Amino acid sequence: MATRYHRGERAVQDRADLTRQASIALGGIGESIPPVAAAFLTEQPMIIVGGADAAGRIWSSQLVGEPGFLRVPDPRTLLVDATLPAEDPLAELLAGPARVGMIAIEPTSRRRMRINGRSTPVPGGLCVDLDQVIANCPKYIQKRDFRFVSDPGPGPAPTLRAVTRGTALTPAQQRTLRATDTFFVASADDSGNTDASHRGGNPGFVQVLSPNVLRWPDYVGNAMFLTLGNLEIRPVAGLLVPGWDTGSTLHLTGTTRTIWDADEVARVPGAQRLVEFTVTGAVEIADAVPLRWSAPNHSRFNPPVS
Repeated sequence: MATRYHRGERAVQDRADLTRQASIALGGIGESIPPVAAAFLTEQPMIIVGGADAAGRIWSSQLVGEPGFLRVPDPRTLLVDATLPAEDPLAELLAGPARVGMIAIEPTSRRRMRINGRSTPVPGGLCVDLDQVIANCPKYIQKRDFRFVSDPGPGPAPTLRAVTRGTALTPAQQRTLRATDTFFVASADDSGNTDASHRGGNPGFVQVLSPNVLRWPDYVGNAMFLTLGNLEIRPVAGLLVPGWDTGSTLHLTGTTRTIWDADEVARVPGAQRLVEFTVTGAVEIADAVPLRWSAPNHSRFNPPVS
């Protein structure tokens, strides 16, 4: 999978008439982490991770820590000094060997990079053997600054975090999605190779069509179509919507449909295609992480929202 496109990616590239651009973009996919990228990783307080649970459902989550919790001991290995809370839908998967897709994103500077490979649990975290390292452009990233909340100090251990589980979106979750400017999406090919990616836009770019159905635009990108290529052959995905100012996490899993109809797509400003997501599972965790972010400075690349 390292430096070639699979059949789903090629099919979407062909249908979008972007095969030539995709061929050029292939140069952005490598098998190791260059020194400048290793330095970038050590500065991050967060990395997004995606994977499939025992039932084959795909989920997306986040691992967080003070900068330095991500380390690159050699160009083919990433060490993550963090674990997921027990309530997280990916906690069981990461307790054993797993195929994972990851994306490190720095909202402060609008930089990001994707890392895909095979993770193994180690004391206090993960060791990830890398298959793909992918450079990405800064489009549609909202600028934010981060801080960690203070240690609560001595006292009784906190009880389990409040968790809401369901198979449809609650009214509050629907409001969260309508207001969001960022989410992360995990997908996988038919061999189980997993990828995690970022989606951003102005608030309202995610449409909530019903308690079970979401829709968002696919804007102009790098022509790789790593996510849509996976969805072409395995139309299931996992979404993560961070609570930037609360530390909560909203995890969704479900099925997808890519919409190519020109008339339908034309109704959404900036859209090249649309992705429809049917929710089959939802997990919301309060105070999941101690990371907080400032109010956003929205990207100048974000298309308007009708």
